[in-house]
Amino acid sequence: MRRLLFAALIFLALGPLPGAAVRFPTDNFTQAATARPLVFAPETAGSMRFVRGWHLVSPHNRFGGFSALARTGPGAFVLIGDNGYWTRLMLDAGGAVSHVRIGALPTPDGRPPRKAMVDSEALFIDPESGKSWIALEGINQIWRLDADLATIESHRKLPAPRWPANSGPEAMARLADGRTVVFSEDADDDPRGREALIYAGDPAAPGPAPIRFFYDSDGRGLVSDAAPLPDGRILLVHRRLGFDPVFTTTVAIADPADIAKDEVVHARTIGRVPVPLAENYEGAAVSVEGGRTWLWLIADDNFNVWQRSLLLQFELVDLPPRHGPDSKKAAR
Repeated sequence: MRRLLFAALIFLALGPLPGAAVRFPTDNFTQAATARPLVFAPETAGSMRFVRGWHLVSPHNRFGGFSALARTGPGAFVLIGDNGYWTRLMLDAGGAVSHVRIGALPTPDGRPPRKAMVDSEALFIDPESGKSWIALEGINQIWRLDADLATIESHRKLPAPRWPANSGPEAMARLADGRTVVFSEDADDDPRGREALIYAGDPAAPGPAPIRFFYDSDGRGLVSDAAPLPDGRILLVHRRLGFDPVFTTTVAIADPADIAKDEVVHARTIGRVPVPLAENYEGAAVSVEGGRTWLWLIADDNFNVWQRSLLLQFELVDLPPRHGPDSKKAAR
């Protein structure tokens, strides 16, 4: 019974009800967007100091459903929706939006995208080449795209056993040493945790098989995205469903030094999104400017009228130090 109730809650929270109102009842492909500032007093929760936030809106009926985020420069963002559409935009300090471009991801056969084919859940962009790597949950693949997001340069399936279509690759991060870590949303109901993979090289190109490990979220919920931190650790965003609020977002950090074949990795909580800003946050990016570290979060509105595409900025302050070899248990 508890499983049925939880499944019903997920259905209500993450998808529109049959016959319910959804955004964009008619087609509109206007290349425009605006950012409405959020009224919320700055506060610090753990190591996360809220700075500012915006409600992103657009008349374009493919705008939304954001499950991945990259920050490519000051005020420059790339947003990927789980409907297979990307958005590029510039956002200045005053919240003015410019240089908006919205387009569809390419498909291997060139046909119009189907949800199962282009269900994009994670993204990172190489700062030098501008190439993008995207994790696709429905087909269990990772794609490498050119800098214009117009051509699939390479793609690779995740190794067997196949992760479930709705619980597959949800979070991905390129580490400073060139390795790539990929976390499943809810693959393999193993008592040790959820399955994850770490690739020694390009995860979208032929190469050595990745190493499998497990991630135990320790009750924080399911991982919804990941981003590398300047000190080499991995920032992990977790989503837990409830009733009040519907979404609880918890941020933690894990150390890739703990990753080993079939071993369990734990993380340390550093903060939560304040309840007044609760939403379905599925995309994360970390940037460094002027010696300060910033966390950006984007919410997936699921194209529901009662949800919002919120973009939040936090400063990361007083992060816990990296644990030593004798303090792993205390760091959980």
